Amino acid sequence: MRIGELAERAGTTTRTLRYYESRGLLTVARDAQGYRTFGEDDLRVLRQIRALRENGFELEETRPFVECLRAGHPEGDSCPDSLEVYRRKLAELDACIAELRSVREEVGARLARAEVEATAGSPHGPEPRCELAPPNPVPDTRQEPEGDTRP
Repeated sequence: MRIGELAERAGTTTRTLRYYESRGLLTVARDAQGYRTFGEDDLRVLRQIRALRENGFELEETRPFVECLRAGHPEGDSCPDSLEVYRRKLAELDACIAELRSVREEVGARLARAEVEATAGSPHGPEPRCELAPPNPVPDTRQEPEGDTRP
């Protein structure tokens, strides 16, 4: 099949396929006219790359899976290098989850403190105020003299 058909069947673009070719993830055969030709194995490779990318794998992390498929394995994740990439990705995800849990605990603690402070002075919380409005002026209680006060 030609590049346009492969792109359509894989749900990607010809530009992406050329990029994968330049990165060595796709091997390309040429027909007598010089057109790129691809087979069903190339479609399997692209589906493997796409599935991994959708799960957060960097493009370079897909290489061991591609090489595993090219070596004739029915699945790209049945080789030792692929398993090692899975292990590294799981460790990375565990670290991200731990960091997010820590941030969540901090935000929860701040919210709890803020709620206590907001209700401490009044059962309904502090009075709202507008930082843009000037403070209430002090009323002038002096009386102006009536009539003409010229000497």
